[in-house]
Amino acid sequence: MPQYLTLLLDCPVVIAAIFITGIGGTFQYGFCVSVMTSPSAFIQELMNTTCLQRYGVSLQKWQVSLMWSFTVSIFCIGGLLGSLVAGSLISKFGRKKCLLLNNFVAITGAVLMLLSKTAMSFEMIMAGRFIYGINSGVSLSAHTVYLTECAPKRLRGMVGVTIATFISLGKFCGQLLGISELLGTEERWPWLLGFNGFTALLQLLTLPFLPESPRFLLLDRGDHQTCEKALKRLWGNKDYSREVEEMLEEKTALQSIRSHSVMELIQNQTVRWQLLTIIVTFTTLQLCGINAVYFYSFDVFRAAGIQENQLRYAALGTGMCELFTSVTCFMIIESTGKKVLLFRGYMGMSATLVLLTITLYLQSRVSWMPYCSMVLIFIFIFFFSSGPAGVTAPLPGDIFNQSFKSAAYTIACTFNWAGLFVVGMLFPILVEKLDYFCFLIFLLFCAICGLYVRFNVPETKNRTALEVAAEFKKMHCESGKSQKNQSSEQTHNSIATCGTKL
Repeated sequence: MPQYLTLLLDCPVVIAAIFITGIGGTFQYGFCVSVMTSPSAFIQELMNTTCLQRYGVSLQKWQVSLMWSFTVSIFCIGGLLGSLVAGSLISKFGRKKCLLLNNFVAITGAVLMLLSKTAMSFEMIMAGRFIYGINSGVSLSAHTVYLTECAPKRLRGMVGVTIATFISLGKFCGQLLGISELLGTEERWPWLLGFNGFTALLQLLTLPFLPESPRFLLLDRGDHQTCEKALKRLWGNKDYSREVEEMLEEKTALQSIRSHSVMELIQNQTVRWQLLTIIVTFTTLQLCGINAVYFYSFDVFRAAGIQENQLRYAALGTGMCELFTSVTCFMIIESTGKKVLLFRGYMGMSATLVLLTITLYLQSRVSWMPYCSMVLIFIFIFFFSSGPAGVTAPLPGDIFNQSFKSAAYTIACTFNWAGLFVVGMLFPILVEKLDYFCFLIFLLFCAICGLYVRFNVPETKNRTALEVAAEFKKMHCESGKSQKNQSSEQTHNSIATCGTKL
């Protein structure tokens, strides 16, 4: 562990890149997910007041709830749209420029949020949420691709975890700023919703000082000299001929192949298991039950005797737990490996969901059972943050080569946003029909994903995309080839045809 921290400290520009890209990248997504809880009552009041002033009609409770649900969910629609265009934008403009331009999208949404109360327009909040969604959809892909490509191979896992760390930080900041002592008041809530604009402005002012992704410069632009300059700025003034040679080997293997579209990736049989891996992992990331656990945490805290006006501060504890665990994952990922963290995380979450279902069932029968439920909530968050949350986001960049990478991130983020939308729409119905037994559905997803990773996904630690592709091929080829043939064809494995068990 200390050796990896030493290696990271030897790369101060990489550390700067982690913070600069994070604050205007996945931080925005995490902040938007949690920030709407605090001002919900004020926004619903604005909706009712606006309709009363404009049309002389007082909205019924179900109408306000419907409009509120649409306001929250439209963020997912914007995110899905952003993720669909992210791949082409990243390939066309480059990783850094895409992040820079994306900040103007966030600032536009922030302006709408800040003016919504003054203009007495809840439609501006809806439009702002949609624009925030587009910004988050693009940043999830661009931030991940840029940061993993700027990190040295030995630190790629550690640096990749920071993507999830900033999501957790965004969630925590949304909870923290939403308390009544800060911005969660009737007068200041527009500033709370507009906070994304300030973080976007911060990245807009600092990101130009960072270099473009070396891999993009060499493999997409063919600029060898600028690539070497970028490597020296990021990793220090040393000889990186070996790293450049590895990238050139990948370029040679893919020389006659352009960047593939999403449809081409879906139709290509040679990357079928990699595609299935990102579909399974990104879908389960949203359907693992983390949102359900957060939802039930308030009921558990109430049953444990926490007063109603203190529940918001207790919820800060769950956000802080996720943030600190994500930092812990950052410390151990290089020594443990991504596959192990994913498998242990989902298996631990499965076991916790079983116990949590039992304790919630007995909560009204046994006086001390709510305290067990409270402990299990924090244990579940620990397993989620120490494995799936930190490992899943950079996974497409680890298992796909350069020609498939943009399309892979587009598909991954699409499934991520679609899963978030499905949970947002169906979860209230599941709670109404199944109550706490809804955890058994999430248990099924966690168990299936954990077992899939255990038996179908190779370890990616300290391996290039070509080496990982060779491992996938080795695990899933029906007809084995001799070691000699595998060695001679290793550089072409990403484009060779291979019959699989799937």
